[in-house]
Amino acid sequence: MPIGGRKQAPLVIEVADAQIGADTLPAEWNRQLGDRSLTDYDAFDLLELAELPGAESINWCYGCGKCVPVCPVDVVGEYGPRKLHRKLQTGFDLLDDPDLWLCTTCGNCLRVCPKQVDMIQIMPAAREAALTGGKDVPAELQGVFESTFKYGNALGQSPRKRAAWTKAAGVPVRQLPKEPGPVDVLLYVEDYWSYHPRGQQAAQAFARILHRLGVDWAILGHEEKTIGDSQRLAGEKGLFELLAEQVSETLAAYEFARIVTPDPHAFNALKNLYPAMGHEYEVLHYTQLLAPLVGRLEFTGSVDRKVTLHDPCYLGRHNGEYDAPRTVLQAIPGLELVEMGRCRENGYCCGGGGGGMWLDGHTAEHTRERLSERRVREAAESGAEILAVCCPYEVSRFEDGAKSTGLDGVLQVRDLAELLDEALGGAAAVAEAG
Repeated sequence: MPIGGRKQAPLVIEVADAQIGADTLPAEWNRQLGDRSLTDYDAFDLLELAELPGAESINWCYGCGKCVPVCPVDVVGEYGPRKLHRKLQTGFDLLDDPDLWLCTTCGNCLRVCPKQVDMIQIMPAAREAALTGGKDVPAELQGVFESTFKYGNALGQSPRKRAAWTKAAGVPVRQLPKEPGPVDVLLYVEDYWSYHPRGQQAAQAFARILHRLGVDWAILGHEEKTIGDSQRLAGEKGLFELLAEQVSETLAAYEFARIVTPDPHAFNALKNLYPAMGHEYEVLHYTQLLAPLVGRLEFTGSVDRKVTLHDPCYLGRHNGEYDAPRTVLQAIPGLELVEMGRCRENGYCCGGGGGGMWLDGHTAEHTRERLSERRVREAAESGAEILAVCCPYEVSRFEDGAKSTGLDGVLQVRDLAELLDEALGGAAAVAEAG
């Protein structure tokens, strides 16, 4: 009770023994009467990680566990910020453990975390510390870093081949180094649309759509280099900064109104990171360019199929864009859009973010199945015949997942641009129109 305006400590009366029914127990049985501090564990690794710039919030976790059921990696393994935090409390060195490379920085844990424990900042900081500290790095990821540094793209392809996809587009594609001058839309194609066979098909479809819309657009051709945001998230911040310097120098040589890119990771970096480095551009994801323009297209065919959409994490949760892809799909005649159980804000991850695009071998050793396999199962369970995507990583990831799960005969994987181009008649219609 307060006495004289001050609270007084309660009077504790201890007895030597406690009578519980017919049993007599000594006072020592009750731990409340002894030291209850956590002395069994060494939390040095947790505190050391929290000292890294960007990783401070790992120490804010108070164990509510809301992050675990929404973590895509936990669905196929044992993961989640709460589980990592608990391991760190018990002497777990994250910088020297396979768990370091499993997080895809999808952002779903941050969406539900009441303490704002931010794995999107924590994991790149921890991975950078591992790289600079000489820790083991998965060989497949190390190879991507080397290819990116040497060739300017993750696939290790020659810059001279970057515009090779344009030859089969069926429409003229202006390359600014060859045809300089002002342009409205600069298409930043990125690596997988430039070099991967399935990505090239989507790039060619998008080129035909832009041609039909009469958009004034061009590409950088051999002068384009990857934005490198996924490499940054995988720990190579220095490489990202080098690329940003080179990319911004190239962009400064040309006059354009907007940058459009199919890659949500490039979109994220150009929109959110480049301004902090002094480089501001108007940036659109290609679905954001198309959404207000699809009403101008004259469709000659239809896509009479059930289609479900996978929301890319770096377009959706990271940048809040869920409607533009759906607007485009719903404009396609005959198409029936069905949603998966996990969509929009709670969309599942393809597994490609945060460097995961190049870590399938590592992930396979530490999870029950790949995230892409789990996702194609969900797409098939929705009753969809086509899984539509709007990120260059995802066509190849999900097609591989469909094959490995035996669903390739049930579920097609198509880029949104391919579906739109199909309803417009494809390359044949463009050739016929002259």
